[in-house]
Amino acid sequence: MPGNARLIATWARRAADSGADLIVFPELAVCGYPPRDLLLQEGFCEQARDACVRLCGELPKECVVMIGAPWKPGQTGPASFDAASRPRNSVVIYRGGAIVERYDKRLLPTYDVFDEDRYFKAGDRPCVIDVRGVRIGVSVCEDLWFGDDVGFSSRYEGLPDPVGELVRAGADVIINPSASPFALGKGKRQREILAKHVRDHGVCVAAVNQVGGNDDLIFDGHAAVLVPDENGGARLVAAGVGFEEAITMIELGPGRDAWSSLGGVPDPLIESHDMSLLWRALVLGVGDYCRKTGFRDAVIGLSGGIDSAVTAAVAAAALGADKVLGIGMPSRFSSLGSIADARASAGALGLRLELAPITEHHALMEQAMRELFDRIGADPAPGIAEENIQSRLRGLILMAVSNKTGAILLTTGNKSELAVGYCTLYGDMNGGLAVLSDVTKVQVYALARWLNANYAACGFAGPPIPESSITKPPSAELRPDQTDQDTLPPYDMLDAIIARYVDQRKGVSTIVRETGFDPGVVGRVVRMIDLAEYKRKQMPIGLKVSPVAFGRGRRRPIVQRFRGA
Repeated sequence: MPGNARLIATWARRAADSGADLIVFPELAVCGYPPRDLLLQEGFCEQARDACVRLCGELPKECVVMIGAPWKPGQTGPASFDAASRPRNSVVIYRGGAIVERYDKRLLPTYDVFDEDRYFKAGDRPCVIDVRGVRIGVSVCEDLWFGDDVGFSSRYEGLPDPVGELVRAGADVIINPSASPFALGKGKRQREILAKHVRDHGVCVAAVNQVGGNDDLIFDGHAAVLVPDENGGARLVAAGVGFEEAITMIELGPGRDAWSSLGGVPDPLIESHDMSLLWRALVLGVGDYCRKTGFRDAVIGLSGGIDSAVTAAVAAAALGADKVLGIGMPSRFSSLGSIADARASAGALGLRLELAPITEHHALMEQAMRELFDRIGADPAPGIAEENIQSRLRGLILMAVSNKTGAILLTTGNKSELAVGYCTLYGDMNGGLAVLSDVTKVQVYALARWLNANYAACGFAGPPIPESSITKPPSAELRPDQTDQDTLPPYDMLDAIIARYVDQRKGVSTIVRETGFDPGVVGRVVRMIDLAEYKRKQMPIGLKVSPVAFGRGRRRPIVQRFRGA
């Protein structure tokens, strides 16, 4: 937290030097979001409070500054520590070198990746302050979204509307510091919610979002300021760049007369290609995860396939190609083309590739396991156990390199494979971070094609993904002439089922009705998804980029037989 406080003071001074009167930092900026069970740890909230108090002497006194922080009411010193009291998710407001006001978040999201009811006590009053004649109403994240952006507004039925109360208290401008995680498609819905508040209440709305990666969550920034337009709509008058720290400034006066002269601006969040947003999110997620956990280097199993090629490109962009080591581990089932594609991928990215063939190791393990299987009376016919030995040998090699060098092992499996269990525990699932675990196979192909078409904008000298990695049939290459579609439906069909069953939580009959797919295929895929839950519980942490990711936001029991209609 001292480091966060130093950054806050530095950025506040930059904003003040640029002429700012009001400076707003994101939700829980002092400690980062989400702090989770750290909030229950003795001393954590006290350190946050101490950081807030020290900032009184470090922030520009000529400005009003709003900073998100956890706050335990009544704490004025160490003797006031009360382990039984829950903190508030607060905005601490500074003026003239002193804390003059505090607003406590009123709507506490507890769904998907959020569990704020577990930690915080909700606020119970609006907060409106005056800044150079402009009445500023303070809200925090969910106070403004009301769960509408993710379809959970029913949680707040019967509760007061924080925005409506601010308007009734005389607010001209609604400020909203937030820590809203990135997900493809979510930004458009949030912009629509901002515009609706502007239209309904005739106020200006200014939203400030956290930037960076924290564990599995990625925060994209994309600050926005909207004002009413002359036609009863909403006009975007300021928009921050996404996925990087930056100052977004706008000069506002009180009321519509002062706002009418403000021209509209393009919205980088809405106008960016989905694959551009996905690319920048993944690069930020990998870069911040490694930086914040102390990893400087990464190792990747580079097979020549599409997933490892895209993962390697993300790692090279996030860490630098000189910090990424690719390991090719061909077996007797690997095609010459796969080795050539791995070399092409490494060459295009400028990273080092080392080959560690597993053919001899695999033969030795097969012999040893045949003898053991024979002694225990197991079926001697080769099958999935023998195939998975290869994957586990590769996982062993990669983890050994990771242990020896201190590099993080980046897992390359995608969401489609993880959904149906097309992955090997203690094999290709090994690693410290699952980069593509929330990216479907169809999206992986789309991202690869987008990267090759926009390589210069992404910082590459040429197309980073070998064309043959994109065009060849996907295969785990664990047996002769194997392809994924030997046991799986085509990926466009598979991903359509996954989207409906996992993301939208629809039943088999609904999926069949909506898609026209064969009921037997849909039922088999759904059963595969359910049966693979035990694997996903043991997977590395994965970056969340969709509305429903495999991880802490999807809490399915392993032991269950519900299949639905």
